[in-house]
Amino acid sequence: MNHRGSGILLHITSLPSPYGIGDFGPSAIRFADFLRDAGQRYWQILPLNPINPSQGSSPYTNMSAMGINTMLISPEKLVEDGLLPPDAIHEPNFPADHVEYRDVITYKRKLYRASWEHFKQLHEKEHWEYNRFCDENSHWLDDYALFVTLKEHHEGSSWDQWPRELRDRQHEAMETHREMLADDINHIKFLQYIAATQWQQVKQYCNQLGIHVFGDLPIYVDYDSVDVWAHPEIFKLNDEKKPRKVAGVPPDYFSETGQRWGNPVYNWDELRHQKYRWWLMRMKWNLQLFDLVRIDHFRGLVAYWEIPAEEETAVHGKWVHAPVYDFLDTLGKRFFNLPVVAEDLGTITSDVREVMNHYRLPAMKVLHFAFGDDNPGHPYLPHNYENNCVVYTGTHDNNTTRGWFEHETSHEMRNRLENYTGRGVDVKAVHWDMIRLAMASVADMAIIPMQDILGLGQECRMNTPSTSEGNWRWRMRWEQLNDEITGHLRHLTRVFGR
Repeated sequence: MNHRGSGILLHITSLPSPYGIGDFGPSAIRFADFLRDAGQRYWQILPLNPINPSQGSSPYTNMSAMGINTMLISPEKLVEDGLLPPDAIHEPNFPADHVEYRDVITYKRKLYRASWEHFKQLHEKEHWEYNRFCDENSHWLDDYALFVTLKEHHEGSSWDQWPRELRDRQHEAMETHREMLADDINHIKFLQYIAATQWQQVKQYCNQLGIHVFGDLPIYVDYDSVDVWAHPEIFKLNDEKKPRKVAGVPPDYFSETGQRWGNPVYNWDELRHQKYRWWLMRMKWNLQLFDLVRIDHFRGLVAYWEIPAEEETAVHGKWVHAPVYDFLDTLGKRFFNLPVVAEDLGTITSDVREVMNHYRLPAMKVLHFAFGDDNPGHPYLPHNYENNCVVYTGTHDNNTTRGWFEHETSHEMRNRLENYTGRGVDVKAVHWDMIRLAMASVADMAIIPMQDILGLGQECRMNTPSTSEGNWRWRMRWEQLNDEITGHLRHLTRVFGR
């Protein structure tokens, strides 16, 4: 971040589309045009990694640190690019305001199989870009395609439940299955090629408009992921390749037992021995996908809460330090002017602040959290910001601003908000009042969730932490957006020099 700017948080799944889920097609281009018309410099999205409907379809729980969620492939683009006959698609009767993930997956998998069969019939010259993509990304794509195919072959079971020779990646068994399942493996590679190609077209279009794409990188991967299967040595596993230690956060004001996330924690000694090869590969890929990246749960790179795997809660965990300076120095040597934002929400200790200050990593500020205490020194109140930060009205884990004001603020909190803005605040305009506070602040970047731009209520929030139902489903509709909203956002952006 080297200049003052603002942008909008809207995940790809939330875009309008006739195919049940937002995708990399015409709506993504139209949304980029809206960002330009409204004077915005940034489009922030959530992780693009493959999702798992059995785990709530969260973009933060995934089976690959590198792969792309192929449900985001645009059927219209497949037709436009000659990868699917026009008569192969029709507009199904999907809801316009939310995603039904299982129905979308069923529908799109049929289209993708048809596209693959069509692609195989094309002239060899049409395969050149696909083959180049496979060659350039073989260091992760070969394992990923085999992993996904083996999971389907074993009816979705976790890799540790596969026959031992596959669980342990014995050479003969791996080669036998690569040959036996070659067509399915190549189909998975094809879908990754299409997803990456379509996304790069969206990103390039944004960049041509002067819009930077702001991505998100979850710090951990799932146990049932290709990364743990293919690189077990960089995680703390036992001889049976089960986690010895898992990740979480300690007990705090919000939970007496803490949070046991269950992700395997990294073996930082082995990562350092390997000169962080896996992390370098991961960061290189993410910086191809995005212009800048938020690292979720950044404090876990400094010290992480390690819980014995047999424990059912996080109570008996302990803090373990990671070689954060050596790690970030290594990243900095490989990637000039590392474009990273640190997610530092929650209880952050002085050692994390020291690391962030040392590397000049932008922090996050959330206005929803600023008015809970009668404290003029609260770090989330705009007059206490430094330039090197990103301010949000709320994040994907927060209620919408209207929902927050209606359902989560006390009489005292509303009084503090009114005292701070110097005017009366009502439910119909509170989202613009909060947007104005963010825009007017000295923060280098202000990011506003699209739900707040539209003034939507709590029924449109993206995620409610610690719940497993109804999350990650919200979608916008074009009729919710109009010239008045675009004009007002553009006006605020100009007034506050963003």
